[in-house]
Amino acid sequence: MNIARIYLRVSTDEQDLTRQSDIERNTRDAGYYIAGVYREKASGARVDRPELQRMIADLQPGEVVVAEKIDRLSRLPLPQAEKLVNSIRARGARLAIPGLVDLSDLAADADGMTKIVLESIQELLLKLALQMARDDYETRRERQRQGVQLAKSAGKYVGRIADTTIHKRIVALRGAGQTIQRTAELSGCSPSQVKRIWALHLQAKT
Repeated sequence: MNIARIYLRVSTDEQDLTRQSDIERNTRDAGYYIAGVYREKASGARVDRPELQRMIADLQPGEVVVAEKIDRLSRLPLPQAEKLVNSIRARGARLAIPGLVDLSDLAADADGMTKIVLESIQELLLKLALQMARDDYETRRERQRQGVQLAKSAGKYVGRIADTTIHKRIVALRGAGQTIQRTAELSGCSPSQVKRIWALHLQAKT
């Protein structure tokens, strides 16, 4: 039986995870049993994504990780991105992502120089895909920075609007005794954000 685990990520709460639901249908149509679907709203430039880490921990040998695109899995700098991929491989799993050429089956059936060449090509293609995802992230960040600077120059920049829904959820969960890690998981944010919002809440009470 071919088994897959699907990782669905968007960068902000404003984006809708349902646009990626077609991946589940396509994965089933390709003959895979879906052992788990892991959804979260977080930046691909962070490695401390709770659902990503939970998926990796759940992986079993022979399974595949399915994502919409390589940048849904990672926008990390190349060394960190390769470490992430290696943590998936260490579980005996492999990637099945559109646009990412997979030569693993061919390499497994080959031997000698042919096997070495196929594995080298696979690694090169993976590095290129991961680096392109990171380059796109950095380009977007630079354009955003330039836009903020232009807005400031024009006197129109008002700063980022706080997500009060997440803030209220964090305060409620922490107030109910949930740990920082568990609050982050339930709120779909990072532990550092939980710490920051909770500290602001405590300051406001004093």
